[in-house]
Amino acid sequence: MKTIYKLILGGLLLGTASCKKELANINKNPNATENPQPDYLLTAAEKLTADAYWGVDNNLNSSLLFIQHWAKIQYTDPDRYIFNNSSFTTLWSALYGQSITDLNKVISIGEEQQNNNYKGVALTLRSWAFQILTDAYGDIPYKQANNIDSFLTPAYDAQRDVYLGLLADLKTAQTLLDPAGPAIQGDAIYGGNIVNWKKFVNALRVRIALRIADQEPTLAKQVFTDIQTEAVAFFESNADLAALAYQDSPNQNPVSLTFDTRQDYRISKTIVDRLSSLNDPRLPVYAQPTDDAPHGYVGVPNGLLTGDANNLGLSRTSRPGDYFRAPHAPAVIMSYAEILFDLSEAVSRGFITGDAADLYKQGVLASLAQYGITDATVTGNYLGQASVQYNAGNYKKSVGDQKWIALYGQGLEAFAEWRRLDYPQLTPAVAGTLGGKMPVRFIYPGSEQSLNGTSYKAAVAHQGADLLTTKLWFDKN
Repeated sequence: MKTIYKLILGGLLLGTASCKKELANINKNPNATENPQPDYLLTAAEKLTADAYWGVDNNLNSSLLFIQHWAKIQYTDPDRYIFNNSSFTTLWSALYGQSITDLNKVISIGEEQQNNNYKGVALTLRSWAFQILTDAYGDIPYKQANNIDSFLTPAYDAQRDVYLGLLADLKTAQTLLDPAGPAIQGDAIYGGNIVNWKKFVNALRVRIALRIADQEPTLAKQVFTDIQTEAVAFFESNADLAALAYQDSPNQNPVSLTFDTRQDYRISKTIVDRLSSLNDPRLPVYAQPTDDAPHGYVGVPNGLLTGDANNLGLSRTSRPGDYFRAPHAPAVIMSYAEILFDLSEAVSRGFITGDAADLYKQGVLASLAQYGITDATVTGNYLGQASVQYNAGNYKKSVGDQKWIALYGQGLEAFAEWRRLDYPQLTPAVAGTLGGKMPVRFIYPGSEQSLNGTSYKAAVAHQGADLLTTKLWFDKN
């Protein structure tokens, strides 16, 4: 991967737009570049989106808690589902105000330079950013987003329309990307390898196709048919996974940066208990042994009152593993294991032909290998357990349980897949504040009510109350 931090020069960029063009012209920043370069913008967008995806507000302090990968041992309000309309502003502002804005400019520059590979990569990343947003909030501005000259208060699109639009965008990106075409610079994910980008495009198409599968099975199946007709490969090994590699401080992984100054996160008792019951060899990777005797892996129950959590003791409970707290830990966007589980599910749904059980098995092995676990005896013993073997009569349980384990650390994606597959079956927070329910979405930022009130109200009228417990369109059951 290329060095990713030549970036912020271009990343300060185009996010400041005035309501009127005249005012914008008067308020030009004399220190900002007049001709932003696509490589700087691309690097900026990749890092900004990865930071938002793996950062505190959207991952550590919300979705990782909802999905019970992590828990809070201090300041436990988020683990009890106590949020307000400023709690989820970071994801919205980072992706709309920075990442998508940058990527729109890369697309524009790609057109000017007749470089379809810049356009294709930027369109792929923009689709991922919109997918994150609609997975989290539901209805969102999509068609009118980030065109402030024409749409000062963009309308919200229904989640169904967003997903279908993204599938169309990704199909376009696949046609634009050409390994024999012009080179691109500034790509921190694949180092300009267009073959890998084409694989990643298909992986995102499969992910979104399965998002809509319960509501629109015919359209979902057509995505798989289109991909097979195009004859472009999927990920073929862990070497193909999409990830951004971080560097030394101050450009380290956001998890590492957080643990430099905070100790209020621990691994959840839910996943420790599950991994322990399965003798899962990923447990020492996912969790760190306690500092005090008795040494071992001790998770924290989700949603304790602050006093009860504090009484468990920092030194007597397990932090997330060293792998995830390392400065250079990669921000995984999509793994080889995920696509194998997706293909297994697609076979089970009748979307494609194949051996669902074998694809599931290969998904488990890929997840183990992602963390260096390849010993045949270890993997054989793990796969031989009845509770790990594929259940053809309930593929959602098999895939859901193992995908939940494999997506450890990827809170937003794990949160979406748990809602879609309904497995594993999780128990709400001990002292949760939602009447025995669990969150199933993010609430919109309060700024939308004040700055885009008409569109916000229309979205709420269409989707339902702006609450953590309002189910989204894709979350059918």
